[in-house]
Amino acid sequence: MDRSSQRGRTVLVVPLVIALSAVLGGYLGPPVEGAADKGADDISASVSSFSRVFSVVEQNFADPLDHDEAIYKGAIVGMLRTLDPHSAFFDPRAFQLLREDQKGHYFGVGMSIGPSRTVSGRTIVLTPFPGSPAYRAGIRPGDAILAVNGKSADNLRLDEIADLLKGPKGTTVKVSIGREGSDHPLVFDLTRDEIPRKSVQDAFWLKPGIAYVGISQFNENTSREVEEAFRRLGEHKIGGLILDLRSNPGGLLNEGVIVADRFLRKGQVIVSHRGRISAEKPYTARQGGGGRDYPIVAMVDRISASAAEIVAGALQDHDRGWIFGERTFGKGLVQTVYPLREGTGLALTTAHYYTPSGRLIQRDYSQTSFLAYYYPNKDTDPTNSLDVKMTDAGRTVYGGGGITPDEKYTTPQLNRFQSLLLRRFAFSGFTAKYFGTHEVKLTKDWAPDHSLVNEFHGYLLEHKYEFTESDFALNHDWIRQSVRREFFLSGFSVDEAIRLSIETDPAVAKAMESLPKAKALLENAKKVIAQRVAK
Repeated sequence: MDRSSQRGRTVLVVPLVIALSAVLGGYLGPPVEGAADKGADDISASVSSFSRVFSVVEQNFADPLDHDEAIYKGAIVGMLRTLDPHSAFFDPRAFQLLREDQKGHYFGVGMSIGPSRTVSGRTIVLTPFPGSPAYRAGIRPGDAILAVNGKSADNLRLDEIADLLKGPKGTTVKVSIGREGSDHPLVFDLTRDEIPRKSVQDAFWLKPGIAYVGISQFNENTSREVEEAFRRLGEHKIGGLILDLRSNPGGLLNEGVIVADRFLRKGQVIVSHRGRISAEKPYTARQGGGGRDYPIVAMVDRISASAAEIVAGALQDHDRGWIFGERTFGKGLVQTVYPLREGTGLALTTAHYYTPSGRLIQRDYSQTSFLAYYYPNKDTDPTNSLDVKMTDAGRTVYGGGGITPDEKYTTPQLNRFQSLLLRRFAFSGFTAKYFGTHEVKLTKDWAPDHSLVNEFHGYLLEHKYEFTESDFALNHDWIRQSVRREFFLSGFSVDEAIRLSIETDPAVAKAMESLPKAKALLENAKKVIAQRVAK
C-alpha cells in the first residue's frame, strides 16, 4: 500500500482524521486561570439564561432527557461550532484517543480493522502491525473477527471491537478468527503489549544517494524517529532527499519545529503564532542543520495540514526545499488542549500560525459551512492577494490558503473500474482467499504471473463485480501492481508493501526528477544572501 493507495482503504474517514488530528497542532495547556473580568455581568446573565432553558427542557421535554448528551453533544459542541472549525470538545473516550495519538503508542494486540465488504456487520483485519502480538501469532489481512473474549463481534461497531482488543500491558485476550480455507474458527490467545504508532514508517534509499523519508503525523516521538531514520541511513551519504508530508494531518507543534530545525540554519525563524491574549511568539532553529545542504523536495497534498504545513512553509520561505504536489489544507490555528473533569478535554483555538515570511497559513472559513471547509473545491484558489510576502531569495509567496507548491502535481484520479475494486476490497478479499487455500512462498522480486491474474479475473466474476473485458485489459498493469502489493502485505509485512508502493509511485518518481530544481534553488538562495550581506 503506497501513501495514496494505502489510504484508499480509509478515504471516507480522511475529513474526520483532519478534524480530529489537526487539533493536535497546539500543545497541552493547563486549566484556564485568571480570566479577565471584563464582561462578567454579561457572562453571568448568559449562563443564567441557559440554566433556565435547560431547566424547562429537563422538566417538560416529551422524553426523558439524557443530561450528558444534552450538555456534551449539544450545548458545548454547539457553542464551539460558532467559533471555528477546529475548536473541539472530547468526551472521555475521544480524549483518550487524542492522548494516544500524541504519545504515539497504546496497549493492545496491534492490528488495524475495518468493515467487511462481503459480509454485512462483520469486521475484518486490514493489517497486523509488524512485530505486534497479532503479527507474531500469525493473524493475516482479510481474517474476519468473529469474537473477542467470547463476545460475538457481529454487528459491533469498530470502536467497540477496538476497545475490547485494547487493555493493560501483559493481559491476555482471546480472539476468534474466521479465515478463508479453514472450516473452523481459529482461536488466538494474544498477550497485549505496547503498540507504537510510528510517525516515520518509511525511510530508505530510492537509489544510491537519494533518500526517502515519509512522516505520517507529528506525535511525541516524531523528531526522535526522524533522527533514528537519518542515523540508520547514514546522512553523510545523502545527495538528495524526498521528504514526504502527503496526507500528514499535523500534530504537535514542538515536534514540527524540531524537525524543521534540523534542515535550517541556526537562528532562522521556523514559525510564529499570536492571538488575542498571547503576544507574538517566534520559534527559531536552535541547532540548525550543521552544514547539511543536500537538496530537498518536500511532497505535500491537500490533506497536509498544521505541523506539516509549518515544516513545508519554513522550507519554502527560507528557499531550503522545493515544495512539490498540491496546495496544502490551510490549517493555521493553534489549539491549546485543556484537560477537564471526568476525563474530558477541550481543544480551544488560542492563536494563529505565521510562516517565517509572515504568511498566514489558515484558510478563510468565515463565509463557508464546515462541510465545505473540510471538502474544499479543488478549483478554488484560497490565497489572499493582499497577503504577499517574499522568501529569503526574493521569490513571491502568498498567504491565507495553506502552502502553495513550487511545482504542482496532482495524483491522477482513479477510473471507475479501479475505484470499484478498491471500494469493495477486491484485492484484499482475493488475497485472503488465495492465502487460505494455497501454500505461498514469496521472494522480494516476486510478481504475479499470467495464471494468477486470470485467477483474480475469475474471483471478480464469482463475486459479481460489474466490469467489461475491456476494463480488465486496459487496467492490466495496474491490477498486477495491486495484486503484488496486497500479496506483499500478507506474505511479508505492511512495511514491505508500503515500500513497494513508494518505489513504484509515479509521484515519487516525478519528485525525484525535481531534485535538480531544489539544488538550483538552494544555490541561488546562498548567492542572493551572500550578495545581500556583502552590501
